[in-house]
Amino acid sequence: MRNDKNRPLFMIGIAAELAGVHPQTLRIYERKRLVEPKRTGGNTRLYSENDIERLRLIQSLTQDEGINLAGVVRILELEDERMRLT
Repeated sequence: MRNDKNRPLFMIGIAAELAGVHPQTLRIYERKRLVEPKRTGGNTRLYSENDIERLRLIQSLTQDEGINLAGVVRILELEDERMRLT
């Protein structure tokens, strides 16, 4: 079986632990559209490996670089656009 980094695997508690944040932080990030976890039929959030990597990047930008969430939104928009163009 191939490794699909977009496959939703992790419930919010595990995703938060892997990203080093509180589950409430993930809910905030979702509201700000920084991350878009998939949902099960029962509306449970499921995060992929790519989501976890993105969450770790967000944490690095906010904690290590001191960038506010509005700045992070813009950085991620530009990065997403760059990825679409390549």
